[in-house]
Amino acid sequence: MAERRAVVVGAGIGGLTVARALADGGWEVTVCERAPGLRPAGSGLAIAPNALRGLDVIGEGEAVRERSALGSGGIRSSDGRWLIATDLEKLRERFGDTMVIVRRSELVDLLARGLPDGALRTGTEVVEVDPGDEDHPARVRTAEGTRTEADLVVAADGIDSVLRRALFPAHPGPAYSGFTAWRLDAPGLGEEIAAAEVWGRGLLAGAMPLADGSVYAYFTANAAPGQRTADERAELLRRFGSWHDPIPRIIAATAEEDILRNDVWWLREPLPALHTGRVALLGDAAHAMTPNLGQGACQAIEDGVTLARMVAPPGGIMAGLAEYTRVRLPRTTRIVRRSARAGGLLQSESRLVAAVRDTLIGTVARCAPGLFYGAFDQVFSWSPPQAGEPGPEAEPPDMR
Repeated sequence: MAERRAVVVGAGIGGLTVARALADGGWEVTVCERAPGLRPAGSGLAIAPNALRGLDVIGEGEAVRERSALGSGGIRSSDGRWLIATDLEKLRERFGDTMVIVRRSELVDLLARGLPDGALRTGTEVVEVDPGDEDHPARVRTAEGTRTEADLVVAADGIDSVLRRALFPAHPGPAYSGFTAWRLDAPGLGEEIAAAEVWGRGLLAGAMPLADGSVYAYFTANAAPGQRTADERAELLRRFGSWHDPIPRIIAATAEEDILRNDVWWLREPLPALHTGRVALLGDAAHAMTPNLGQGACQAIEDGVTLARMVAPPGGIMAGLAEYTRVRLPRTTRIVRRSARAGGLLQSESRLVAAVRDTLIGTVARCAPGLFYGAFDQVFSWSPPQAGEPGPEAEPPDMR
C-alpha cells in the first residue's frame, strides 16, 4: 500500500498532536507553520484527564505528568474565602487521572521533538486549499507559490483560520465574548502559593504554580474589544490590587513586558461539519471556545487523536472524515456552549448573581461534593477511539 501523505497547517498543540498521531500510523506528514519558529503564546496550561488520555496515545502522557504540577487548590472569592477546595484523590477516583498544570512551551516542545526529521516547516504560510474529493487529492498552496498534493489536509490554523474561511465562506466567524484576558508568569513564587481560581463581579483571576517554582496567572475583565493601556501591569493592579493575597503580589512580581493581553473570541455558531472534501478542521479553527472550562487545548488534543484513528486503515479516508465529524461535532459544540454559559455567569457584574453563584458553589462543596465533580463527567470521562473502528455514539447536540 502506498504511503499516505498528510499536510497539517498550523503547529499549535492540536496540529502537533495530529501530526504525531498520523506519523505513528505510518503517514508521511508535513507540518506548515507560518511563524518563523515555535513560540507558543502564554505560559501555563491545564491538562485535564481527557486530554492526558489523548497524550498517552502518542506516548507523551507520562512525560507531561512528570513535568507538571498537580492542579490542586479550588475556588475562592475575591476576599479570600474558599468556596470549594479541590480533592485530587476524588478526581483520580472518578476519572482515573487528575488535572495537571504544564508550561505551554514544554508541551509544544514535547510534541514537536517526536516528529519525523524534516516534518516541521516553520516560516511556511499556507494561503490556499483545494479540498479535493473521493477521486482527487487535496492541494495546498503556500505564500511562496509552492503547491503540494495530499491525501489529507488538516486545518489547525487557529481561530482566524484562513482555511476555515475558504471552505465555509458563509460561516459568520468568531464572535467577541465581552471580556479580555491577561496571562503572565510570575517567577519564584510557586512554592508558597496554593492553586486557586478567584471569582469576583465581572472579574476573575487564577493562580497556578508550575513545576519549576513559578506561577502561571490569568485574569479576565469585561471590556470592549481592542482596548489597551500603556501599562498593563498597572491596569491589573488597578482592577485586582485590592483582592486577597497573593493576587496583588503575583502582579507586582511580574515585569510589564511579560504580561500578555488578548481579547477573548469564540465560534458562537458551530460549523456545519468539521471536514469538507479531504480537509479536516480541528482545535480553534474548528470550535474556538472561551477559556472558562479550561478545555480549548484539551479538545484540540482529543481532535488530533480521534482524527488520526478515524482515517486509519482499513477504512477509507473519506469515510473516516465523515466519522470524525459525526463523533466530534456534537461533543465540541456542547463544550463550546457550556464554556460560554460559564463565562457569562462568571463575568456577571450583578451583585445578586455573584452572591447566588458563590453561595450555591459553597453549599454544594459542603453538602454534596459529588455533584461538583459529577458536573465534569461528560467532559473528563472521554477515551480515545480504537484505530479503524467506528467512534462512540455521538453525544446529542446542545441546542441551548
